[in-house]
Amino acid sequence: MSLPRSTAIVVFLAFAFAYFFSALLRAVTATLAPAFSAELGLRAGDLGLLAGAYFFGFAALQLPLGRALDRFGPRRTLLVLLTAAVAGCAAFASARSLPALIAARVLIGAGVGACLMAPLTCYRRFYTPVAQLRANSWMLMTGSLGMVASTVPVQALLPVWGWRGLFWGVAGLLLCSMALIAWLVPRDPPWHPHAAAGVGVGVGVAGYATIMRHPLFVRTAPLGFFVYGGLVAVQSLWAGPWLTRVCRWSAGQAAQGLFGINLAMLLAFLAWGMVLPRLAQRRIDPMQIMAWGLPLSLLLLVGNVVLGAAAGALHWAAWCVACSFVSVSQPAVGAAFPAAQAGRALSAFNLVIFCGVFCIQWGLGLGIDALRAQGLGEDAAFRGAFLVFGLCCALSYAWFLRRAPQGTHNRR
Repeated sequence: MSLPRSTAIVVFLAFAFAYFFSALLRAVTATLAPAFSAELGLRAGDLGLLAGAYFFGFAALQLPLGRALDRFGPRRTLLVLLTAAVAGCAAFASARSLPALIAARVLIGAGVGACLMAPLTCYRRFYTPVAQLRANSWMLMTGSLGMVASTVPVQALLPVWGWRGLFWGVAGLLLCSMALIAWLVPRDPPWHPHAAAGVGVGVGVAGYATIMRHPLFVRTAPLGFFVYGGLVAVQSLWAGPWLTRVCRWSAGQAAQGLFGINLAMLLAFLAWGMVLPRLAQRRIDPMQIMAWGLPLSLLLLVGNVVLGAAAGALHWAAWCVACSFVSVSQPAVGAAFPAAQAGRALSAFNLVIFCGVFCIQWGLGLGIDALRAQGLGEDAAFRGAFLVFGLCCALSYAWFLRRAPQGTHNRR
């Protein structure tokens, strides 16, 4: 069943409003990193842990989220979880120590964990295949808009509201997004027993094991972990410290650089939303798109490591845009399963991505600290840590190529 065009647009806008703030909360740590470091005396590892706590909470919720989406529906599930996000923002604004900030950030991550999966599940059920591709890319574009808002606009509001006031404000806006979803998104249809069927045994662990053994899932999971997860990890945190610590930019200059990076991603996903439906009509496979495009991201990452302090915001924007080829993997995984299993399939893949974000975000910080402890300077420590990350991305791409079906493209 497909929704009428006008209803589909309203539903998209209601979901997009919530996802905007989810992305803002994800990325705002990069802009606020100097303020956090100055107030709490955070090292690189501490900063990585604080930023990664969001993704820990996000990832921990994905498997139960998938079952909830398939059983109770995206609207009801999202409304319940956004309540936790509001509470997490309030707790973060009130926290006075690093452990309290980490705990609140985990709660925020868990609370916004359905802000993308709920709409994607809804689109899988009620949108045409071509509309799904466009809606997926434009949801990611909305996320990039939220990340744009987390840079220069947040930097401008920081002297007026302070970072605590900013989080109180986001809590209030999330409440507004809940009201819009409750008002504009159609009620979830009644759950039927067949919604739990078709993935091994019911909706439990066995069902997820079957999903994760699917050839397409196995082939794309390492790319989701390292390339997609690494893209989010750098865009939402480490691009900022690279600009301030390696390039020696001021906090204001770094915020402007992050603004440019996130604006580039916004335009990239806008373009994907227009191009993907046309590629689908020409029967160009998403796996082929990734195979063509991802080598560019590997070359650009190596180039940024070699350039070091000369690799500014423009260079990292180019790398992020090149990494956006991996974004087609998510709708491809969702389309590989029946609509009744879409919530579990999408959430399982999202779990892989955000486990990667958490590990890479924290791992880069630990790697930088370890190399500094060996006597390397800030520039060399960052470059060394990013070089290891690049090697992991290259290995995941090699796995993707090796697992390609023999003699044919991967047909879903």
